Parts: sequence; C-alpha cells; structure tokens
Amino acid sequence: QLQLVESGGGLVQPGGSLRLSCSASGFTSDYYHIGWFRQAPGKEREGVSCITSSGGNTYYADSVKGRFTISRDNAKNTVYLQMNSLKPEDTAVYYCAAVYRLFGRCVIYTDEYRYWGQGTQVTVSS
Repeated sequence: QLQLVESGGGLVQPGGSLRLSCSASGFTSDYYHIGWFRQAPGKEREGVSCITSSGGNTYYADSVKGRFTISRDNAKNTVYLQMNSLKPEDTAVYYCAAVYRLFGRCVIYTDEYRYWGQGTQVTVSS
C-alpha cells in the first residue's frame, strides 16, 4: 500500500529553522514527483515546493524562495524540506504529495498530485 508520512514539524521561533521529512513506503519514490503543500487555518491549501523524480529540477513558491530548500534521497525513499528564516506566516499544516512521473518538470498545483500524507504541524511563534 502506497503511503507518505511527514515528520519534523513543531514549534519554532521566528527566524528559526526546521527540516521536514516525507518518507515513502509501498512504492519506489524515484518514479514520482514530490510536492510540499501547506494549509493554514481558514485558508486553502497552497503549493510550497516540488522536486522531480530524478531530483534534477525543483520549484518554489515566491513566498518561500530563498528560505526553503527541497531535496531528496531516493536510496532512503525520502524527500526533505529545509525551512530557514521562518516567519509567523509560515504557520500551517504541511503535507507532502506524490504523482507518478518519469519525465518533465514538477508543478505545485494540488490537482496534479494523487497521493497525500496526513500532514505535520509547523508553528512559528515567539
């Protein structure tokens, strides 16, 4: 059974850092583009970043560009989201998602992705 599990969330002060992990099981993640999304209370889910199946291309939303870095370790079936210089507006539940793609660039549209994790809470507050 294909499953994605996020971890690494928590409470951090503004300006701090967290690293989220997305661990895949039940499938070979290097055949899949992986995206990170977030949803704040009362807001729609929005795309944050994505990485292609090969890891050769990445994409970032303008709101996180220069602060967040996505990477993957296909040997570990894991994708990471390093989040630096965190701001209160980054507070949200963060989800990872997967779509089967061998080629092409990744996008951060929710409709593109078929498989979703349960999310991990990130709270940025002093």
